[in-house]
Amino acid sequence: MASGPAQKQKLPAPTVLAGAGPYVLRPLLQSVPLSADGDTDDTKINCVDYLDGNLYVGTTASELLHFFQIPPDPQDPSSSAQFILASRLRPAYSEPQASPSGTRPGVQQILLLPRVGKACVLCNWTVTFYSLPELSPVFGSLQVRNCNWIGGVDLNEGVGDSNDRTKGVTLLLSLNRKIQVVRVGEDARVVKKIDFAGSTLSVRRDSIACVADSRSYSLLDVERQLKIPLMSISSLDSSQAGLFGQAQNVAGDSDGGLLRSSSSATARPLLTPSEGHGHSRSTSLGGFITGGPRRQDRRAGETEDPVFQEADTPNTGQDTNKPLPPPPGGLLASQAAGTNSPARTTSPPKQGAVFLKPHIASPSAEEFLIVTGTGPRDPGIGMFVNLDGDPTRPTLEFDKYPREIVVDGAATDLSSSRTSIPTEEEGYVLASMAREFEDGPHHGLEIQRFDVNVGEDEPEKFWLEIQTPDAKEPSIGKPIGVRSLLQTEEMRFEEVVDLLCQRRFSPFSAHPSTPTMSIGSFDSRTALSMERLSQEKELFDRDLESDDEPLPEGWEAKRNKEGEDFVRTLAKTSSRLAVWAGPDIWWAVRNPLLLQLEGTLQSAATDESSKNKKETRQQLITLLATIKDRDPKTELEFMTLGYIKQKAGVMLLASFLDAGAPPFTDDELAVMEENLLGGDLDARVVLALVPALRNEIVVNRRGIWIYGGVKELVQGHMSHDKPGPVVQSISSLPPNVLRFLRRFLTAWRKKKGFGSIPDEVFRTVDASLLLVLLELDQDTPKGLPGKGATIRKELYDLVDHGVDCFDRAVDLLESYHRLFVLSRLYQHRKMTADVLATWRRIIEGEEDRGGELGDGEQRVRGYLSNIGNQALVQEYGIWLANRNPKLGVQVFADDKGKAPKFEPTQVVEILKEEAPDAVKYYLEHLVFGKGNTAYVNELITYYLDIVINDLQSSPAAREMIAASYEAYRALRPPKPTYLRFLEDNAPPGDEAWQSRLRLLQLLGGGHDYDEDAIRKRLDTLSPPPSSMDGSGPEVRDELLVPEAIILDGRAKRHEDALRLLVHRLGDYDTAVSYCLRGGASLSASAPGRRDSIPTKETQTRLFRVLLAEFLAIGDLSDRVEQTGALLERFGGWFDVLEVLALIPDSWSVEVTAEFLMSALRRLVRERHESSLARSLSQADNLKVNYDLLVSIDEKGPVVDTGA
Repeated sequence: MASGPAQKQKLPAPTVLAGAGPYVLRPLLQSVPLSADGDTDDTKINCVDYLDGNLYVGTTASELLHFFQIPPDPQDPSSSAQFILASRLRPAYSEPQASPSGTRPGVQQILLLPRVGKACVLCNWTVTFYSLPELSPVFGSLQVRNCNWIGGVDLNEGVGDSNDRTKGVTLLLSLNRKIQVVRVGEDARVVKKIDFAGSTLSVRRDSIACVADSRSYSLLDVERQLKIPLMSISSLDSSQAGLFGQAQNVAGDSDGGLLRSSSSATARPLLTPSEGHGHSRSTSLGGFITGGPRRQDRRAGETEDPVFQEADTPNTGQDTNKPLPPPPGGLLASQAAGTNSPARTTSPPKQGAVFLKPHIASPSAEEFLIVTGTGPRDPGIGMFVNLDGDPTRPTLEFDKYPREIVVDGAATDLSSSRTSIPTEEEGYVLASMAREFEDGPHHGLEIQRFDVNVGEDEPEKFWLEIQTPDAKEPSIGKPIGVRSLLQTEEMRFEEVVDLLCQRRFSPFSAHPSTPTMSIGSFDSRTALSMERLSQEKELFDRDLESDDEPLPEGWEAKRNKEGEDFVRTLAKTSSRLAVWAGPDIWWAVRNPLLLQLEGTLQSAATDESSKNKKETRQQLITLLATIKDRDPKTELEFMTLGYIKQKAGVMLLASFLDAGAPPFTDDELAVMEENLLGGDLDARVVLALVPALRNEIVVNRRGIWIYGGVKELVQGHMSHDKPGPVVQSISSLPPNVLRFLRRFLTAWRKKKGFGSIPDEVFRTVDASLLLVLLELDQDTPKGLPGKGATIRKELYDLVDHGVDCFDRAVDLLESYHRLFVLSRLYQHRKMTADVLATWRRIIEGEEDRGGELGDGEQRVRGYLSNIGNQALVQEYGIWLANRNPKLGVQVFADDKGKAPKFEPTQVVEILKEEAPDAVKYYLEHLVFGKGNTAYVNELITYYLDIVINDLQSSPAAREMIAASYEAYRALRPPKPTYLRFLEDNAPPGDEAWQSRLRLLQLLGGGHDYDEDAIRKRLDTLSPPPSSMDGSGPEVRDELLVPEAIILDGRAKRHEDALRLLVHRLGDYDTAVSYCLRGGASLSASAPGRRDSIPTKETQTRLFRVLLAEFLAIGDLSDRVEQTGALLERFGGWFDVLEVLALIPDSWSVEVTAEFLMSALRRLVRERHESSLARSLSQADNLKVNYDLLVSIDEKGPVVDTGA
């Protein structure tokens, strides 16, 4: 069979391309025995019909062959139905009076009437009647002579409308002079006669029939007997142009009658009209046969055709086993077109007119299709008219005037070849014709749609030729007949089963042995791939679904059979179109959409030349565009569209991966990706075409199941791989392929959660996508991704949302040295220990090519506060404390961490044992951060050790401290306290200096600590090696002056403290504060302590000591200045006489002027206060005396009688 788009003029001979058009031919009956003796050279098939497994074939040898169908074996899907010859019948006929001698067309028509169980056969213009299905004669030996056509069965009734068998079936008999309306049931009864001479064809819908004679088409109202001429068959015939469109009354005799028989061939009336015009009465056929009375009245002047008659001397008495002689060569154009009829009564045409065979079909209940033209070899025009004669659709154009036409699909009733599932079908017109090609005329079928508006473009046509099984080229010399049969036949397409049935697919090459090459000869990534390749067979044989339950024996064959049975239920179709040529008959079957599109794919795949690869690609993209927005209406169509998308996508992918093919444009890439995804093709099949990723595919023992057609295509491409266990590296793929894989696999991951997709698919997708992203990310700059680092962000997104191939992902990330990405993968799995271990590897110097960790220690610190595993917190807290004591201590000191809290005692012990350098920082947290004074002693000890060790080991530290004293003393008042001076001048990063500041803060903070122990520790400070003189206390007072002052103050040795403040430090303001605070030296007293407020006497005593120390200052100016300031500001604490006794006589009075004036004012004030107090006391005394006298007066005298 060959099919393809039909074209005009002489064309190259059509190539054989099965399945590209809307119809295909399936054998119905091959090598029909057209003659009993086997000589079939001159015998042709004229007509065919089919009903309930019975095939009826009419031949030019005036024989009617009856074949009976033997159904196929239901157990063998490949078997087909067989037909056996049941009978060979020669229908009775009579020679027409005007027929040329020896010219007989044979069996012209077979009209099956299943509703009444009858068959009408037109043989050599004679109609006979038979029963179904065995073709036994009925109604005696009745015949209808001089009949051109039998038909006109109401197509609206349909085959299945057989509820009322007694109603019979009404049909039209086209006689030479009239059309008789006959109802066939238990008998044959004439209902009406219509004056319509020379009709040769009729198709009826309800009461409206479209009728043709040899020259024109007309609409005929059978009930009202009105005729509306439509148009001439030949557009060159204008003899009846003036009559078209005008209604004409064609009423004949309206009286009915029964079939009559005569014993002679002379003309006699069929019916006996009653005496009254318009009234008739019929009697039964049985009475007529038995010789009952009959009337033979006739209108005056009317001559009736001898229609129904019994042949006394039938022509069947000849040798029925011999074929008829060939017809004479000088046939009319009408006979050459397939119409053989007796002499017509119509008027002769004009000179030069051409008779064309009329064609009428009814595509729907409201319209007829008629064909006109100019000549047999000229194009024909198909016109659609409704029951009123008005055009309904755009016209059709046939490349040549058709020999036969049928309509199929859409709303047709008796002309439909439809699938097993009722759907809204496309409507087609099939026209048999001969077309001119370069190698000569070809007989075939021109097929085109009639139910679409084609607009200005030429409608798409398909050309279908018959090809014999043993010939490579179509059969071009045999005319083709086509007919719509009465009943459909169900069949199935095994090609659909082969293409759509799911088959097991293995993505691995058949290399069962492990590669013998050394894995160590490759880099780490290639080594991993080689190792994975060596485990392919093991992975394939491993059942990931259930390791304990083995697969049942024969499970694959069982699944294949179940899949085939399922697809066969969808691949069923039915057809009622028969096509014949020579002795062979075929079904014209509506080609499934799958095979049509598959044919287009095959045509695109046949040309492998490089110059046509671009064109092939465009063909595939055009095909995909035609089905892009098509909504499937059936399950088969749904599977078809998915299959085509998958196969076309694979073909595009193979072209894309072909290094020799032209590069793809962005639009072409988008189409390929869309269909690979939209077709729901298993991603592992796509990856199987990429050798570099093939080893990432994971399957279980049940394998991968895909469409059989797709499997064959993919395996064909895989067969081109070089044999042997050669591993292609991912780095060998071009960047455009890597980018495609990135987009494709990313889109595939969005299908996660679909229950119909096996887990192995996503394991494969995740591993492949990770590998592709790792390869693409190698060019990204180190560090955390910025705005343009799209690949790295996608890499993070992949691992952050989890991958199904966890173990493989770990191997890949390790091989690419992407430890930070690996830690993110562990984070998603909540594998806390592995996250911390990976970060530790990076911090300790192991290669991390991404460089994204940044401040790793700080990241570890933050992560530890968010985990609840105390053991891990302790482990990595200690590790961090050893690397960064300050940061490590924060882990143990974190109050907001999720892990259970550590007891301070426990932490101190842990740190002392595992991270000694961090103990001090933890104690600082406890003392300064938490106010836990229990650890003040311990912390002071740590500070002392740091300071003393630094002073003993570092001469620079000694010099720095000594220089600080000198510098402070050199400052002119006003100047800050020495502690502020130390803080402001602390060297950055000097731990000993900071420790000393903290030490002074603790010593002067009013905390309870062991002063003696501290003093002893200070006394251990040895003199510098260059000067071994001096004891520990002397060295302490020399170097650690503030510490000594604080300790002296706490020991109530105020004189020593003030001496150091004044003479060693020169911190005069602090010395004054010391006196005011009653001995608190360098820092504020502890809040809330009542003994921190000194008494007046204590302050007075301390100020006297301070005055003595000021008077002992070596520098005279400082001595005078500080003494004068002290007396001026705090003169109230001094006795004037004592001060005057201490002040040297050589000093100016101005030094003590303010003090003396304030003292005198104080003395005057005190005297005045004393006078006022005495006066107030005298007034109080007078008041008391007055009150006493008043009380005595009130009581009066008291007489003591002494009794």
